[in-house]
Amino acid sequence: MASEASMRYSIVVPFFNEQENIPPLYMKLTEVMDSVGEPYELVFVDDGSKDNTFKVLAEIYEHDRRVNLVRLRRNFGQTAALKAGFDYARGEVIISMDGDLQHDPEEIPRFLEKIEEGFDLVSGWRHHRQDHWLMRQFPSRVANWMMAKLSGVELHDFGTTFKAYRREIIQEIQLYGELHRFIPALAATTGAQIAEVPIENLQRKNGKSNYGIGRTVRVFLDLLMVKFLLDYSTRPLQFFGLLGLGGSGLALLLACGLAISKFYYHTDVMTEHGPLMLMTVVLFLSGIQFISMGLLGEISSRTYYESQNKPIYALREVKSHRKEAGDSAESTRPSGNSDR
Repeated sequence: MASEASMRYSIVVPFFNEQENIPPLYMKLTEVMDSVGEPYELVFVDDGSKDNTFKVLAEIYEHDRRVNLVRLRRNFGQTAALKAGFDYARGEVIISMDGDLQHDPEEIPRFLEKIEEGFDLVSGWRHHRQDHWLMRQFPSRVANWMMAKLSGVELHDFGTTFKAYRREIIQEIQLYGELHRFIPALAATTGAQIAEVPIENLQRKNGKSNYGIGRTVRVFLDLLMVKFLLDYSTRPLQFFGLLGLGGSGLALLLACGLAISKFYYHTDVMTEHGPLMLMTVVLFLSGIQFISMGLLGEISSRTYYESQNKPIYALREVKSHRKEAGDSAESTRPSGNSDR
């Protein structure tokens, strides 16, 4: 196996209950990457599958020294699975894609061409989607439009996993929650040069999709959090201060109105305006408290993971030929608890 120093490409693919899709995807990947003619490795991540996904992956691993297999203890979700793969990848360029055959490996060279042109991140754009229009396409278009406007990164498709990264870019980004779809926005803050290439969105042939319309709500909430992190994580006072000033100004106006009503018109304020006044105060304070707790909680979570370098996944086992090849980097792998 090629050493870490000569490893050019790493292909990271997370799997969750995709036993039927693994063999054809593996065959296509090896065919395409062999034609590229550069040293590469395949990093397959089993995200706590309940079917025979790990068994199929293990059989492939035994017959191909370019395959590295990472198995998580349970289903941590796509972001954590991708992060596990990114942590383990050793290529100068890392390509990520889904394991359901909806991403065509034959399009990988187009990503690599953009990387060679000098871009740091190349994102796929599903320009002709085959998904259900109401359940998938419409929510996706709305979310992508909002992400582009709020992040300032003009991409048509943030959600696709099919992307290529320079290793130093992706491994500088801390991922948790559902942040994998916001990687371009997070990378842009570090000065990464980003490009987009159109890709085909193939029909799923086997298995069941793990996505649903309920994810749209989570994407919207994540979008608010990312917007806060991008614009206010280093200056939260400007965000909370504006809210505080706005609330204080409104309270002052109300207080002046109530004072005039009390002392000039001799109105019994509590009798005439009590319920409305109390309801307004309670709603205002409750809203500020909930928003503040949510955003501050995100900041605390970011600090927690980054300051302790705590992984967002727990390994069950790792199968790799690196130890046999004497890869010195193996001793420095960031990982959770693992059984080897």
